Amino acid sequence: MSAGNTVRAHCLECDPERRKSKSLAITTDERGVVEYCHRCQYTSADNHAGAERPPPLPISDRKSLPAEKIEAIRSRTVPLRGTLGQTYLEHRHCALPPADSDLRYLPGNERFPPSLCALVTDCVTNEPMTLHFTRLAADGRGKAGTERDKTLLAGHPKAGGVIRLWPDEAVTHGLAIAEGLESALAAAHMFTPVWSTVDAGNMKRFPVLDGIEALTIFADNDLAGLDAARTCGRRWRDAGREVRVLKSRKLGHDVADEVAA
Repeated sequence: MSAGNTVRAHCLECDPERRKSKSLAITTDERGVVEYCHRCQYTSADNHAGAERPPPLPISDRKSLPAEKIEAIRSRTVPLRGTLGQTYLEHRHCALPPADSDLRYLPGNERFPPSLCALVTDCVTNEPMTLHFTRLAADGRGKAGTERDKTLLAGHPKAGGVIRLWPDEAVTHGLAIAEGLESALAAAHMFTPVWSTVDAGNMKRFPVLDGIEALTIFADNDLAGLDAARTCGRRWRDAGREVRVLKSRKLGHDVADEVAA
């Protein structure tokens, strides 16, 4: 058995903005690919035969800013309708979520351009975890063009989180998920309720939820997206749930690309 090849990269779990050292080890051998972060202990050992998953960090060891920080920012947001947030979503051919969605609009100030501001909550408990920002152009017809047009609130974990574009009360028999906000809201033309998992890592680990009998997965047509959809779908099927996976027709595209084409 060969020793395999290992490269180092930024860990998107504990360093989503790629500011820290390359703590993520990605090892490839004849058994597959496994990722392990030497900083936060994240691992993607699910499909790596013989690999053992280290125990999760105790809650007290996870870095988190006070919930007041999230609430302080959220208190400055307003509903989407009638804002540049609505202009942006309509320009991207996205459906608008309901008024009680966790996606809102944050007006710009002297430091930041106007933004979509999405609350990321624990997919099981609905506890607030972090905020996700999409920086918008001054006319709303696109992103702002900054170095980080998509960013998360620094210091907060996002692993295991989702953006509830439709509230829990709207989720009865079935639920759809997609990675990005735009993908999820483009998918909403076809199926609701729908949530955004933020990224492929969260989709890959999206757990089976009580009371939901059917899951529709809108997969990005790239390696990470398809792997995440397969892993998530298999987990739900193994639990006896109905699963369907829909992917974009063109390699490298997501649902938002398909709707805009």
